Amino acid sequence: MKSARTNQLGRALLVLAALGCGGSAVVQQAPAVPPARKEAVGKMMRAVDSAAHGKGQPQAIDLLKQAISEDPGLWEARYDLGVLYARAGQLGPARQELERAHELAPNAEDVVAALGEVLRRSDEPGAAADVLARFVQSYPDAARARRVLVVVLRESGKYDQALEQARELLKRQPGDAAALAELSLTHLAQKQVDVAELLIEEALKAEPHSAVVERAAGLIALERGEDAIAFSHFAKASDLDPNDTAAGLNTATVLLQAGVYDRAEKHFRAVLAVQPESAEAKLGLAAALRGQGSRKDPGPYREAESVLKEILASTPGDWAAAHNLAVLYSEAMDRPDEATAEFSRFLSNAPSEHPARAKAKKWVDEHTTASTHQSARK
Repeated sequence: MKSARTNQLGRALLVLAALGCGGSAVVQQAPAVPPARKEAVGKMMRAVDSAAHGKGQPQAIDLLKQAISEDPGLWEARYDLGVLYARAGQLGPARQELERAHELAPNAEDVVAALGEVLRRSDEPGAAADVLARFVQSYPDAARARRVLVVVLRESGKYDQALEQARELLKRQPGDAAALAELSLTHLAQKQVDVAELLIEEALKAEPHSAVVERAAGLIALERGEDAIAFSHFAKASDLDPNDTAAGLNTATVLLQAGVYDRAEKHFRAVLAVQPESAEAKLGLAAALRGQGSRKDPGPYREAESVLKEILASTPGDWAAAHNLAVLYSEAMDRPDEATAEFSRFLSNAPSEHPARAKAKKWVDEHTTASTHQSARK
């Protein structure tokens, strides 16, 4: 039985939950907490309404901060604030709020799934896998949390564990389209394209109107080299869930990796039209612009620099933006001193296991040494 407090809130929080994973029924009872302060709940509900209108996110964030100040134990407000920070690409603050929400409500599936996503996006797959694995062990029917766990394990190259979790998901929810999609993508990651294709066909039959399944089908088509079919699936995903920009980011990122920079730019700009503060889309846009620049036409370089500086102005510790700016300065704009400063910023803030750290440190060491020798000669 859910508590009266949860019924009072009406699960309106789910308006904010679109972090790229399919939704699922909440499997746990609401945690036992003191009654929420009426004023704080009111501000939280106004924040939910504001955030639902897209451009009202700054106001929503401010209202949620006020709600938390008035009622520090209002875990729902911390969850909502964490999700909004994550949408804006502010992963550090998002993690802080979601970890606190998880402490206050350790049996809330929405919270742990969102926390797992943020840790995944922060390049901390080990931490993400740990928190999600503990949760599904305690709550075996937590489908959404288990789906995020499958993604984390797959992206970490732990394919056997990912398959085990995907099969467990299907055992508990036979024929679940999202579970079939995750199983399909795990086989795709192992280059078992035929198996992946068969599974995604079953997923499409089970749920022909699922954005999650359409995105997975698009990725499989791309692996087949069938770009037109892939983009058709991505377009359907966007149509099915216009408020979810995952399909647009997917498409743009694939185009970016393929070197089709002008089309990638258009898709990143389309995402930003819906989510103006999306740091992921801004990072992608900067990379797409960098790919279109040249010594003869440095205009795209300058615009990419402006986009990255905009991210760093609002979030100075954004190591991804710092790294992209450092690469821009070092490889495209021939500004080694500024590249060294940004590589240093990246090293100060990036996760210790980030694969780009070694190359960044080598650059900083070499250029710091060269600068010292140059000063000594003077």
